[in-house]
Amino acid sequence: MKKTSRDKRDIYYRLAKEEGWRARSAYKLLHLDQQFDIFKGVTRAVDLCAAPGSWSQVLVKKLRSHPSSDLSKVKIVAVDLQAMAPLPGLIQIVGDITKEDTAQALIKEFKDDAAQLVICDGAPDVTGLHDVDEFIQAQLLLAALNITTHVLAPGGTFVAKIFRGKDVTLLLSQLQLFFSRVNITKPDSSRSTSIEAFVVCQKYKPFPDYKPTMHNPLLNLSFDDEGIFEGANKFVSPFLASGDLQPFDSLRSCTAKLDDCAEERSQPFPELSALSVPSLTIPKK
Repeated sequence: MKKTSRDKRDIYYRLAKEEGWRARSAYKLLHLDQQFDIFKGVTRAVDLCAAPGSWSQVLVKKLRSHPSSDLSKVKIVAVDLQAMAPLPGLIQIVGDITKEDTAQALIKEFKDDAAQLVICDGAPDVTGLHDVDEFIQAQLLLAALNITTHVLAPGGTFVAKIFRGKDVTLLLSQLQLFFSRVNITKPDSSRSTSIEAFVVCQKYKPFPDYKPTMHNPLLNLSFDDEGIFEGANKFVSPFLASGDLQPFDSLRSCTAKLDDCAEERSQPFPELSALSVPSLTIPKK
């Protein structure tokens, strides 16, 4: 952790140093557990965007250090673009959570028993443009949700960071498609000046016939949704064309008397080639 003047006054920064946490963000997960009891009965967990590893440290402590823990049943997997210092009992996967090979590697780790908890504290490098930062963070969260649907057991829990903004309602609606209970909270250890918050999604309930996929039409220009999606994964919104050629054209100007506009109803615009453009003569110096 890089030390700044603000960190010197931050009680959670000093506590993290004293107690051996890799970052002060460890207390955010601990506070979320105090509020929602997310570790109850959990033996298999995934930490997405894990570096530098403070949330992975919390997982190791909660799942492996408990007196009643059966270490043979505990599995913790951390995923990040960069490798981090090892932790006892932690399996690391170096990869991009938006890539199919990363998803396959994660699925392989949980081929016998699905994960019960998936957490994600990932965030982009902020630009200072709040709308842009909120959008990028939302896309990162949806990528985390997508890979989560590959490995999370029904009834499981998903915890992730979000940036509060005008589109947070849309994000909640998307999450509520997969979880019976969705809450947004801001733990005490999260700075009040930060726009971050955390979404806690419980009771995972994939709808019937849904098949997780890593295909993203936004990143693949040759994507063919007709041949990829089927059943519950494929939904085409019906489009109903209304109106006819009789109503007035809202893009045209007319006189104050509506009767004078009768002949102008839905008249096509003139083609650009028919418009007369005056020639410009540039005087010579």
